[in-house]
Amino acid sequence: MTDPDKGASIFKAQDAVERTDPVADRLWSEHRSEPTPRTRENLILHYSNMVKYVAGRVSVGLPPSVEYGDLVSYGVVGLLDAIEKFNPERGVKFETYAVARIKGAIIDELRAGDWVPRSVRSQAREIEKAYAVLEGELRRAPTDQEVAEKLKMTREEYLNVLGELSFVSIVALDELISVGGERSESISIADTLPDSRASDPLQTFELEEMKDAMARAIDELPVREKTIVSLYYYEGLTMREIAAVFGVSEARICQMHTRAILRLRGKLTRSMGTEQD
Repeated sequence: MTDPDKGASIFKAQDAVERTDPVADRLWSEHRSEPTPRTRENLILHYSNMVKYVAGRVSVGLPPSVEYGDLVSYGVVGLLDAIEKFNPERGVKFETYAVARIKGAIIDELRAGDWVPRSVRSQAREIEKAYAVLEGELRRAPTDQEVAEKLKMTREEYLNVLGELSFVSIVALDELISVGGERSESISIADTLPDSRASDPLQTFELEEMKDAMARAIDELPVREKTIVSLYYYEGLTMREIAAVFGVSEARICQMHTRAILRLRGKLTRSMGTEQD
C-alpha cells in the first residue's frame, strides 16, 4: 500500500492551507455564488491531495487486499459530503471539517466490507472488557500483567496478542468506539464534528456527551499512551514520526497505540454503562 509518510502530516498540511489560500477563496466564492458541477469539481481537484494523504494514513496496517485507490475513491465521497454540508458560520475551518469527513467516509466503507476478521474482533472485545472490569475494580489503569492474568494468559502471550491486533489498530478509534457496541449505534470522531444540517437538539446533546466522555477517557490514559493518541489523531503525525519522537521502533509505537485504543474502548464502555444506570 502507498506509504503515508510521503505526504506532510495533516496538521502541517492544514496549517499551510489555513494561513492563506487565495485560490481556495476564489473557488469557494464561485461555488457559493452559483454552485454548479464545474465549481464542485474545481473544489474537489483543489483538495485532492488532502484525500490522498488521509487515504494513505488510513491504509497503514490494512491487509494487502485493500487497495489504496479504493480508499481514495471512498475519500472523495467524504470530500463531496464535506463540500455540500460545510457551513463557515459554525466556526470550524473547512480543512479540519473535511479531513474528518474524508476519514469517516473511508471508515464507513471499510465497515461495510467487514474487513476485520471475526476472531480479531473477538480478541479486541475480550481485552476491552478486561480493561473495563479491572479499571472499575482497581480505580486506576491496570498493568499488562494484571490484564494478562484477567485473560488467563501470560504477559508474553498478551503482548503477542496486542502485536497481532496492531494491523487493525490504525483505524480502530473509529471502528471500535460505539455507544452500545453495535455497528448501527457506532459513533466516530468525525461524527462529533458539527453538521450544518443537524437540527435535532437531542442528537446534538448526545454527540456532545459522547465527545466529553471521549475527552475524559483520553485524559485518563497513561502519559505515554495519551501522548501517542494526541500526536496521531490530533497533531497528524504518522506512526513512524511518533516512533522518532519516542526513540523506539515503529512496531513498538503500534503496540502501544493498540493498547491505548483498547483501554479507551474499555473506559468508554464503562463510562456509558454507568451513565445509563
